[in-house]
Amino acid sequence: MLEILGLLLQGFAVVFEPQNLLLIIGGCALGLFIGAMPGLGSVNGVAILLPLTFLVPPTGAIIFLAAIYYGAMYGGAISSIMLGIPGASTAVATTFDGRPLAKQGMADKALIGAAVASFIGGSISVLLFTFFAPPLAHVALVFGAPEEFALMMLAFATFVGLGGDDIFKTLFSICIGLVLSAVGFDIISGEPRLVLWDITGFLHGVNFLVLAIGIYGIGEMLWTVEEHALGGGKSMLSDATVTVARTVAALKELVVTWKATVLGSFLGYFVGILPAAGATPGSLMAYGLAKQISKDPEKFGNGAIEGVCAPEAANNAASTGSMLPMLTLGIPGSPTTAILLGGMVIWGLEPGPRLFVDHSEFVWGLIASLYAANLFTLLINIAFIPVFIKVLKTPFTILAPVIFTLCLIGGYAPTQDLHDVWLMIVFGITGYLMRKLDYPLAPAVLAIVLGPLAEPALRQSLIISDGEFSIFFNRTYAGPIMVIAIILLFLPLFKIGFVKLRDAKAASDRRR
Repeated sequence: MLEILGLLLQGFAVVFEPQNLLLIIGGCALGLFIGAMPGLGSVNGVAILLPLTFLVPPTGAIIFLAAIYYGAMYGGAISSIMLGIPGASTAVATTFDGRPLAKQGMADKALIGAAVASFIGGSISVLLFTFFAPPLAHVALVFGAPEEFALMMLAFATFVGLGGDDIFKTLFSICIGLVLSAVGFDIISGEPRLVLWDITGFLHGVNFLVLAIGIYGIGEMLWTVEEHALGGGKSMLSDATVTVARTVAALKELVVTWKATVLGSFLGYFVGILPAAGATPGSLMAYGLAKQISKDPEKFGNGAIEGVCAPEAANNAASTGSMLPMLTLGIPGSPTTAILLGGMVIWGLEPGPRLFVDHSEFVWGLIASLYAANLFTLLINIAFIPVFIKVLKTPFTILAPVIFTLCLIGGYAPTQDLHDVWLMIVFGITGYLMRKLDYPLAPAVLAIVLGPLAEPALRQSLIISDGEFSIFFNRTYAGPIMVIAIILLFLPLFKIGFVKLRDAKAASDRRR
């Protein structure tokens, strides 16, 4: 323990060198902007700015890129809350309750909640990273295809109750998402599947951000246009204010979110360390579990601050967790850390167990920089809240076309294919109609995120076991996770049955 603290202090000595400190602050500010821009995200931001890092030493370079990564995790919440457009896939779950809070004139509360939860999630994950790196890396290495599928099933199970009492509409929404996630090439045979009308644009599959921006960007804009027209032309987005008193009150109110925030932090970190999982499933799972443990689950989707804090804590924790397998095993835990891994190889640093011994100054400088980046991003984010609030004061006639333009850019940026822009518009109209018909949107989004992860894990597991499903129950980690998933899957049905029995008993008592 004392040895770790000594190494960490050496890392802080590296961080507080003037050049490195400026790189952290600059990286956090850039990351905040990158994360807030729909369709850009941490992956593109780090990839675009990677060449700039060759101007500084390797330690300064990784510190700068890690700060961008951290800032982007915070920044994704900004456009999710202010405009209803996910800045990145990791911030989709934040839209579920962040956007309703903004429409209720409480955007400052949502932004402060997102920033503080991100800080707590980041802090918990960095502490876990610092003191428990080797054993956690071992757990991540033990996770094979059966364990990954069990974890995906757990995520689906937590979302069955997300659409309210109508379980069948929720299951229908999940099935739609799973069908869309299967578009493209078969992962085993390589044959095209669900390529509608032989349109070549479907060959690369349905990009998750295209669906998310379509449903939550264009769909939300169409919904707001309707409400704006029905409201006699009065803007519904101009009530947001920010004062010192409101900020202090919002901070006090965050005390009630501690369970959701801490749960999101640990869950996000654990999911983050699993290779190829990443922050998006972690944030969605945290949202679903936060609703499960909430005393008022009906508030979720209508402006519950816990629905902002849980996914934001999770995606920041996952961003740190994804660095653990990269440094200790040489396995990237997310697309962004894959780019960071490439940068390390270019700088002559070989990731793996020897990295902590041969380049301890580099490793501990990076770990210490995460503490600093977490703090600076929180301060920058809170300082700019008044600027973000001004977005909501923009006249609706100006804001609507700006939102639509940002959606088009966000839909085009990931694949640079015009096919995705048209597809995004279709998803926007579909999302609007699903909302009119009271179909939950979140389960469909979850399904298209987890579908490409769950399918290969399922098929690899069945290949290993010669088609025996028992492989998901007789393994040390997969078995308990699958049992918990099944219990959560049937829990809403038990609740409905219990309510019906209680109502029947009450009616019988009244007749007597």
